[in-house]
Amino acid sequence: MKKIFLAVLMISFIVILIGCGPNAEEKELQNFINTHLEKIKPLSKNANLAYWKAANTGNSEDYDKYSELELEMRKIYSDTSDFQVLKKFKASGNIKNHLLVRQLDVLYNSFLENQIEPTLLKQIVDLSSKVEKKFSNFRPAIHGKKMTNNEIDEILKKETDSRKRKDAWIASKQVGPVVANDIIRLVKLRNEAAVKLGFENFHTMSLTTAEQKVDELDQIFAELYDLTQEPFTKLKSELDSILADNYGVGVEGLMPWHYHDPFFQEAPLVYNLDLDTYYKDKDVKELAKKFYAGIGMPVESILKKSDLYEREGKNPHAFCTDIDREGDVRVLANLENNERWMETILHELGHAIYDKYQDPKTPYLLRTSAHIFTTEGIAMFFGRLSRNGAWMQEMLGLSDRDRKEIDKVSVKYARMKQLIFARWAMVMYNFEKELYANPDQDLDALWWQMVEKYQMVKKPKGRTAPDWAAKIHFTIAPCYYHNYLLGEMFASQLHHYLVHNVLMLNSDKDVSYVNQTKAGNYIHDHIFKAGAIYRWNEMIRRATGEPLTAKYFVEQFVN
Repeated sequence: MKKIFLAVLMISFIVILIGCGPNAEEKELQNFINTHLEKIKPLSKNANLAYWKAANTGNSEDYDKYSELELEMRKIYSDTSDFQVLKKFKASGNIKNHLLVRQLDVLYNSFLENQIEPTLLKQIVDLSSKVEKKFSNFRPAIHGKKMTNNEIDEILKKETDSRKRKDAWIASKQVGPVVANDIIRLVKLRNEAAVKLGFENFHTMSLTTAEQKVDELDQIFAELYDLTQEPFTKLKSELDSILADNYGVGVEGLMPWHYHDPFFQEAPLVYNLDLDTYYKDKDVKELAKKFYAGIGMPVESILKKSDLYEREGKNPHAFCTDIDREGDVRVLANLENNERWMETILHELGHAIYDKYQDPKTPYLLRTSAHIFTTEGIAMFFGRLSRNGAWMQEMLGLSDRDRKEIDKVSVKYARMKQLIFARWAMVMYNFEKELYANPDQDLDALWWQMVEKYQMVKKPKGRTAPDWAAKIHFTIAPCYYHNYLLGEMFASQLHHYLVHNVLMLNSDKDVSYVNQTKAGNYIHDHIFKAGAIYRWNEMIRRATGEPLTAKYFVEQFVN
């Protein structure tokens, strides 16, 4: 009897052990993932390298190579038999392991948005690459003289002659007619693909596969519109008075070219303080390198593989790319020693450290940001420091007198920057939503309706041009721009938590984060190492104690 009892006990113990391990379906899913990664990892790496080369050279053959690799990669995700297998796994309810559930979600969404017939998919990829190539190779001209984007920006920042400003602004929009028809065609192709997959349009599909909801975003943007309407109106009235005096025109005479960038998405440098003067004799790359080392996340290896300075044929913008999810992270920029590029390099390196300092033990599919807007939030969190008086004093070695002068306006600048950006993001979100709802409507008129409503900037009399098309994001990052504003909210929420719960301070008055390894370690341990193991709102709740909320953004920049 004793032997029988022991035998039964042993069998029960074995059954319990088996029950605690992966079930047969989980093993099957893991095998599916392993097979998928054998195909996708090398292809993804090669595609990222090809894009990096194309962005650096502007050569047609390099963009064609990237287009081929992207198409090959998307064909993998468009495999209908594999998609049916994933649907079976999701429907069964037998996948219990959390990491497997998350990988299944990621794969399912990636396959879902790519269930496009091969001919249509190739048209989308080829046309997108074609439009991006046009952007990279295009150089605006003023009176026949070719200009760089940096030169256009410099004119709009500093020129006081309204005629010259107008010429520069018009030049900044010259790419619009070159790409507008292609973008509209691209929108229609994307919509065609989305409708065949059962979605209303590509905009709705993009949000759904990114684990977002149209209604949810509509509510967030409507709430922010109401909360920012009165403060933005007051701020813009003050700003317009200053600009009108600077340019010798009445407030009623202010036009889009009187603001300091082509789309009025950035805060003009007014209040008689030019922050560029503090950076002109500094090396913004070295400043960024020093800062990130001080918070415990060095960026030397990132900078060594990066391409940071302007040249002919190179993409005139800035971006960060994770080549392989195994440490090869790079930044492309066109640095100059001014405040704008100080912010940009801090921003892009924010993306870079999010990628660089992922936990290597995390499964490949989850070794990335929790969401596209959480990496934007981290980038914005660090990018904000370029105008922070405390940060500038410590990093630039400024005197107390300089710091006092900066502090007089830095809060105003920060508030202005965020309010202006919030209203600009409303233009982008609402225009793009309508663009995909009806690409055949008068988009030029729609654009200016949005600009006048949300930014309170007047349309130039008689202006008929596709000014909206000059914004490259409609091509390279469709249905993405709202994530920048969600990122700003996340950045404010993280800042509030770090100040009060990690640094244990009552106020953020003198917070610069310079050499604050405690803050750096917290970000690393609770955000970067989490990767995409949790859905974005669960990660934010774990990291900050509550789900994403607009209240800290409003508290920081609106109230």
